[in-house]
Amino acid sequence: MRIWSLHPAHLDRVALVACWRETLLAQAVLAGRTKGYTRHPQLERFRAQTDPLASVGFYLASVADEADARGYRFDRTRILSPGAPVAPIPVTDRQVALEWQHLGAKLDQRSPADAVRWRASAPTTHPLFTVVPGPVESWERAV
Repeated sequence: MRIWSLHPAHLDRVALVACWRETLLAQAVLAGRTKGYTRHPQLERFRAQTDPLASVGFYLASVADEADARGYRFDRTRILSPGAPVAPIPVTDRQVALEWQHLGAKLDQRSPADAVRWRASAPTTHPLFTVVPGPVESWERAV
């Protein structure tokens, strides 16, 4: 499961669709609707929030906004808590850097045109997150 800290605009089509689907799975876990993935480390940052479902709903809404901008149709009715105001979640600068490099490697492999665009830009984060100094996040497992 990869729930990117990066802004969805940086993701290629494959990563954007995967992010949507994987975050819907995270939402199902947080809502107690599935028995799988309940201990997935990437859920830690959502579980730490006052209202985890509102936070994941905000995350999903932003991913859907990017999909809309590209002409894709993501089913927003699947978001359990859309539009609720939430506090930003901190993410460390080294986590963002790690994800940025990971995304670049993925783009080099599967999407050369997006890799060119990636090389010409700098990382920005998903609107849910705010960057703070620090090491790679404790929930990061494999890249």
